[in-house]
Amino acid sequence: MAFHAEGLVAIVVFYLAILAVGIWAAWKTKNTGSEGDRSEAIIVGGRDIGLLVGGFTMTATWVGGGYINGTAEAVYVPGYGLAWAQAPIGYSLSLVLGGLFFAKPMRSKGYVTMLDPFQQLYGKRMGGLLFIPALMGEMFWAAAIFSALGATISVIIDINVNISVIISALIATMYTLVGGLYSVAYTDVVQLFCIFLGLWISVPFAMSHPAVTDIGLTAVHQVHQAPWLGSINSLDIYTWLDNFLLLTLGGIPWQAYFQRVLSSSSATYAQVLSFLAAFGCLVMALPAVLIGAIGASTAWNETEYGVHDPMSNKEADMILPIVLQYLCPVYISFFGLGAVSAAVMSSADSSILSASSMFARNIYQLSFRQNASDREIVWVMRITVFLFGASATAMALLASSVYGLWYLSSDLVYIIIFPQLLCVLFIKGTNTYGAIAGYLFGLVLRITGGEPYLYLQPLIYYPGCYPDENNIYIQRFPFKTLAMLTSFFTNIIVSYLAKYLFESGTLPPKLDFLDAVVARYSREHMDKATLVKSDNIVLNELAPVNPRHSLTLSSTFTNKEAFNYVDSSPELSNTEDD
Repeated sequence: MAFHAEGLVAIVVFYLAILAVGIWAAWKTKNTGSEGDRSEAIIVGGRDIGLLVGGFTMTATWVGGGYINGTAEAVYVPGYGLAWAQAPIGYSLSLVLGGLFFAKPMRSKGYVTMLDPFQQLYGKRMGGLLFIPALMGEMFWAAAIFSALGATISVIIDINVNISVIISALIATMYTLVGGLYSVAYTDVVQLFCIFLGLWISVPFAMSHPAVTDIGLTAVHQVHQAPWLGSINSLDIYTWLDNFLLLTLGGIPWQAYFQRVLSSSSATYAQVLSFLAAFGCLVMALPAVLIGAIGASTAWNETEYGVHDPMSNKEADMILPIVLQYLCPVYISFFGLGAVSAAVMSSADSSILSASSMFARNIYQLSFRQNASDREIVWVMRITVFLFGASATAMALLASSVYGLWYLSSDLVYIIIFPQLLCVLFIKGTNTYGAIAGYLFGLVLRITGGEPYLYLQPLIYYPGCYPDENNIYIQRFPFKTLAMLTSFFTNIIVSYLAKYLFESGTLPPKLDFLDAVVARYSREHMDKATLVKSDNIVLNELAPVNPRHSLTLSSTFTNKEAFNYVDSSPELSNTEDD
C-alpha cells in the first residue's frame, strides 16, 4: 500500500478541527460551576445541555467507529448480512426504552452518575461491586472505537495500525482531559456532522463504480458471495434473540447514556433527547448498511485492491474504509475517510469520561475520601481519564473483531447492572443482600456459559451447543438472558427473605452485618449524605432513629428537582415497607 500524502493532510486537518473545538469548549466553559461544584460541572455540564447539542451528543454516544464499521462489517460478511446487523435497531430501541422508563426518574432525583441510586439504596460496598462491570463495559466499548479508528486510518495512509490507534487515543483523551462533558458534547456535534456528510457523499460514487453490481440484485441473489440481506437459520433463532435482547436492554444501563440524561436541563428534555437519539441512530446506520452491501456486491479482482476479496484477506472488519478507498474518486475518498476518521472518536471520549466520572465520584469520593475537596476530585478525574484512555488503547490493540468487542462490552452490563437497575428504581423492598446474591448468580451463570472471543470453554453445556473451528463450544441456548433473569429474580427473592428473617426475629439484629434491614440509620447510611452537596443537608437531622423520619431522610439524598418526582424514590419505597 502506497503512502498517501493527501490522506495524511485530510486526517491532520480534521483532527486539528476536532481538537480545536474541544479546547474552545473547555475555554468557553472554564468558569462553569460555582465554587466547590467544578467536578459536578465536568461530569454533568452544569445540567444546562439543550436539545440541539444534547440530541447530537446522545446520538454520537452510540454512533461511533464501532457502530458504523461494525454495521458495515455485519452486512458484508457472507452468511450473516443485514439480518444479523442488530446494532442499529437494538440500540435505537434501547434509547426509546430508556427515554420511556428510566430517564425521568434518574434526572428528576438529581443524581450525578448512574451508580448514585445503587449507593443510596445498597451502600458504598455494593456501589463498588457494580463499578467493576460498568468500568469493563465502558473500556470494551472505547476499545472497539479505537480499534475501528486505527483500522480506518491504516487504510488511508500506510502506517502501522498500532501507531494510528495510539495517536487517535491521545487526541480523544487530550480534549476530554481539558474540557470534560462540555468538550465531549461540542466535539460530538462536529463529529456527527462529519460522519453524516462524509459517508453520504461517498455512497453514490461507490455505487457507480464499474466493479459494483446492482445492490438490489445482490440483496437476494448470489453473485460474488451470498446475498447481503442474509438469513437467520432456524437453529440460530435463539442466539439471535439472545443477542438482540442483550443490545436492546443491555444498551440502557450505561454511564455514557445517563451522563447525557443527567446533564439535560429537565426530566422532560432528558426523555426527548433519548427519542431524538433513537431516530438519529437509525438515520446514521443507513450509509453504513449501504456500504456493507456495496462491499458484498463488488468484484474485488477488478479493482486496485487485489485478486482476493477483503473476506479472504481477513479484513472484513475494515470493509467500510476499504470501500471508500478503492471504489471512490481520490478526493471523495480522502474527504470521506478523513471525516470519518476524526468522527469515530465520538463514542470513545464518552466512555473514557464516563469511567473516570464513576471512579472519582462513586469510588474515590463516596467510598474512601468523603471529605475530599472539589479540586482534589477534579484532579482524580483528570488522572483517571488518562489511565482509562491508556487501558482502552491497550485493549484495542488486541481486538480481532469490532462486532465481537461490541457484544463483549454489553454482556456484563446486561446480565449484572440491568437487573440491579430495575430493582433499585422500580421494585420496592430490595436490599443489599439480594443485590449481592443477584450479582453473584448472574456472574457465575455468564462465566460458566463460556466465551469464544476469549477462547473460554463453557462449564455448562446448554441444549444445542456445538464446537467451532477452534473446538470452542458455541451456545445456541439464550443463556445470557437466562443469567439476567436469574440475577433479577434472585435479587427480589433474597431481599424479601432477608427482610422477613430479620423483621420476624428469626435472625438476631447483630447478624445484619450489611446494615441493610435492621440498622437502617447506621453509619453506612449516614455516609450516604455525601451523595448530595454538603449545603443541602444538616447532619444532625439524621441523628434520630425514628423510622417516621424517612421522608426527611429521603429528601436529603436528592437535589431540589427531586420534589417534582418522589413517587418512585428507592429510599422512600423501602421505608414504606418497614
